[in-house]
Amino acid sequence: MNLSLPVVHVVDDDASFLHATARLLSVSGFAVKTYASADVFLAQCDCTSAGCVVADLQMPGSSGLELQAALAQRGIPMPIVFLTGRADTESTVRAMRAGAEDFLEKRAPMEALLDAVRRALARGSQEQASRARRLELAERFKALSDREREVLVHVLRGRLNKQIAGDLDVNERTVKRHRTAIMAKLKVRAVADLVRLAEEADEAGGRPAAAN
Repeated sequence: MNLSLPVVHVVDDDASFLHATARLLSVSGFAVKTYASADVFLAQCDCTSAGCVVADLQMPGSSGLELQAALAQRGIPMPIVFLTGRADTESTVRAMRAGAEDFLEKRAPMEALLDAVRRALARGSQEQASRARRLELAERFKALSDREREVLVHVLRGRLNKQIAGDLDVNERTVKRHRTAIMAKLKVRAVADLVRLAEEADEAGGRPAAAN
C-alpha cells in the first residue's frame, strides 16, 4: 500500500463484506484499511491523514450515525459514504444533513461505490487543506500580543499611526514598532496583504476574537 495516498477506511462488522469491499477498493487503486466496528475505528484510526470512511449504517456498539457524530465532534474533516443492507429514509436524511457524501445500499453497482469514494476523497482533501490553513492562520494571530491586537484593529480600520497613537494614548514610535511586529508575525509585507489575511482568517474562523 502506498502510504502517501489518502486512505479509505472501511468499517463493517460483516467480515466477508468487509473483506470483499476492501478488495474491490484495493484493486481499483485505493489505499485501504479495515475495521470490524466503529469503536475500533475511532480507537485506532490516524484521522490526521487525508482520507474518507466507508461505513455500515447498523453495527454492534456505535452505529454509523454515531461514528459520523463522533468525527464531527472531534473536528475531523473525513467524509463518510454510508452502506446499508436495507433502505431507511429517516437514517438517510439524518446522514445527508450531517454531511455524508453518499448513502448507498450494499447491493448498489460497483461503480456507484467507486464514484462515491472518489468524490469523498476529493472533498476530504479539500477540507483537510482548509483545516490546515485555519490552524496556520490561528497560530499566526495567536502570536500577537494583546497590544499588537489592539493596534491591528485600528490598522484594519484604516487609521494612521498618529491617530492610533492618540486612540491608545501611546507615542507614534511605539505604534510603528507594533506595526512592524504585526507584519513580521503575520508574514505579510503590505497593509493590503494584511487586510486580505485578516479577512481570510475571519471567514475561516482562524482569527482570535480579541483581535476583531
